[in-house]
Amino acid sequence: MTDVKIPWKSWVVVCNGAKALIMQNAGDAQLMNLKVLETLTQPSEPDREIGADKPGRSHAADGFSRSAVEETNWQDQAEAQFLKQVAERLDELAQEKDVRRIVLVAPPKALGALRPALSADTQAAISLELAKDYTNMPVDEIERHLAA
Repeated sequence: MTDVKIPWKSWVVVCNGAKALIMQNAGDAQLMNLKVLETLTQPSEPDREIGADKPGRSHAADGFSRSAVEETNWQDQAEAQFLKQVAERLDELAQEKDVRRIVLVAPPKALGALRPALSADTQAAISLELAKDYTNMPVDEIERHLAA
């Protein structure tokens, strides 16, 4: 990943399953200056607090066979739900503000969940996708990584 050009007024969306930063480049392609427009966060609780108790067991009709029922991964469900909300918000903002270029930065799993949730117009505005997780970095560090 060398020399990413992010023109003036382009949006940079950095997110993962728990946090999203929607930023706009107030600088130009040479000297990036990302301004945070919005921060979205998911209240994250550990699985043990979201889910019920231990996984259930199922009993076969023969009365002898038993097997554990796979536990729902509540964290994964919460992340997928959050990314859907991020996509909806991005769609709203992209329409409102007539966004022409969006750079999407997210871990591969989050990109995979986000992509189908975005409207066709928003997808068309995406000029670059980076499979990276920069979510917990300060903005100046995100700029450095993108410019590197």
